Order: sequence, then structure tokens, then C-alpha cells
Amino acid sequence: MKYFFFKDETTYNKIDNNFYSVDKIDHITSQVADFYSDFPFPNYENLENIKDLSIKLESNVFLKNFKKEIGFGKKIIEVGSGTSQLSIMLAYNTNNSVIAFDPTIESLKLGKEFADKINLSNCFFLKGDIFSDPIEHNSFDIVWCTGVLHHTKNTREAFNIISKWLKPGGIMVLGLYNKYGRLRTNIRQLIYKVLGKYIGKKYVLLFDPYLRKNISKAKINAWINDQYEHPVERSHTIDETLKWFNDNGIDFLNSIPSADLSDEDFRNVLIKKNIGNPITRIFSQIKMLFTNLGTEGGLFIVYGRKKLK
Repeated sequence: MKYFFFKDETTYNKIDNNFYSVDKIDHITSQVADFYSDFPFPNYENLENIKDLSIKLESNVFLKNFKKEIGFGKKIIEVGSGTSQLSIMLAYNTNNSVIAFDPTIESLKLGKEFADKINLSNCFFLKGDIFSDPIEHNSFDIVWCTGVLHHTKNTREAFNIISKWLKPGGIMVLGLYNKYGRLRTNIRQLIYKVLGKYIGKKYVLLFDPYLRKNISKAKINAWINDQYEHPVERSHTIDETLKWFNDNGIDFLNSIPSADLSDEDFRNVLIKKNIGNPITRIFSQIKMLFTNLGTEGGLFIVYGRKKLK
């Protein structure tokens, strides 16, 4: 049986119902997968049922409106899904077919267990590597990839590959660490490494704003490992991603933070917004340092629509 998301020539293994594996994995991808096998991110702590996960989605206005506006009957892939919480939410209460794609089987198992617990049948789980390019080209209405490609061997090359999985007219959502917005974290990373893990942990517990929140020990450890111990990490800019979008035939729709320094408006999220200019985009990214975007790791998002052929 051929599944719609595999290339004809892809060799895959069926692990369980709606759970598959493509075993060809690059050594850098394998290194990152091993890292997350010990600390799956994000974890399912305090998420006992779908209501708990729904509340988490509802608290993010962009995600809430994005799910509403994409509608039904869509084919969606979340690249680097981790424990697949977003994939599950995009599938829940819809007839969308959603693929949670990640190289770490321990993370995917957590997502699969949660999906099985709520009897979710339209979310599929796929262990694999972007660089093996196992996915049928032009097959997805939405390719969602945030917080992932900066942990691969080559961000640009990985983006070129996943862009091929997107249908003409489909939506690409890309999230990466920002060169400007992540500076506060980068400084703390340097101090953490100089001090060593034991004293460094005490330091970041005091000075990382996210860790000053009322969160569990498990979340603290997962955050410290993800932000301060990760073996592969790079940062990028909005203008870099705009070039990648243009080279892959994807028209800019919007960014977070906004490219023109305007206030974020998450109504009508799929309507094209002002792309601004190089100066507004630089200042918009510097502004991240003084907002929650910079406080929580300096991740920015750019999304666009693939041109019709």
C-alpha cells in the first residue's frame, strides 16, 4: 500500500497504526535525534487530555486563527514535530490529514500515545530525516517548520528540500532563531559555558526570564538542555529567509515580528501584509530583544504562499 505522503521509491517500515519510519538518517540529524531522545521537547507534563492541549492552543492567537483560517480537508506536514502537540491540534476536530515528521522516535512515541488516548485517527507519525527527502513533492497544502532547521547540518539546503513538498498555492510557515532577537540568549549561553554546567545552571535560573516563571522541574531541565546544551545551532535573519522564499517560488505573506514595524495583527493571518524594507526589518528584529519573542529564545516566523505554476 502506498501512502500519499511517500515518494514511490521511498522504503519505509510500519511501526504501528499510523506510525512509520524511514531509516536513512544523516549523522548530524542522528546526533540531534539522540539529544532529544533524552529530553523530548516539549513534554506532555500537565496535559492529561485534549481539553488541556486545546487551552494551550487557544492561548496563542496566531495558532488559533491559523487553524481556523486554513479550514478543512487539508494535507499538512509539521517538519520537526518533536512530541507533535501542534500536529495533534491541527488534526483534532477536522478532516485534515496531518503528518508529524521528526527524527526522534522517543518524541514521536509520546505524541502517538496521546493521539491514541484521544482516538485521533487523522494524525500520522513519521520518523525520518529531511535530507533523505522521503516525501512526495507537491503533496502538501501546508508545510509547517518552526524551531527546527537551525538545528540541521544546513538550514538553506533543508529549506530547499521541504519547499518541494509544498503544493503550488500552499502555505509555508518557517520559524528560526533570529541573529538579533537571540542575542540575550547567546550572551547567557556564553556565560553558561564559561561557568560550567553546575554553576551555569544556577546562573540561568536567575537570569533567564522563562525559567523565572512558575514551571515544573521537568520543564526547567528541558528548557536548559534545549537552549544551553544543544549540539547544533545557528541563527538567521528575515532578509535571509525572504531570499530563500523567493528562490523557491514562495511569496511573502507576513512575519512575526512584522516586517514593517507595525503592530502584529493576527486577524486574517493568510492575507498578505506589508513586507517593509531592509531598515524596518532590521529594527523590527532588534525590537525582539525587548519583547516576549526575545525573552523566550528569539524565534522569528516568516510565512508565505507558493506561487501557482
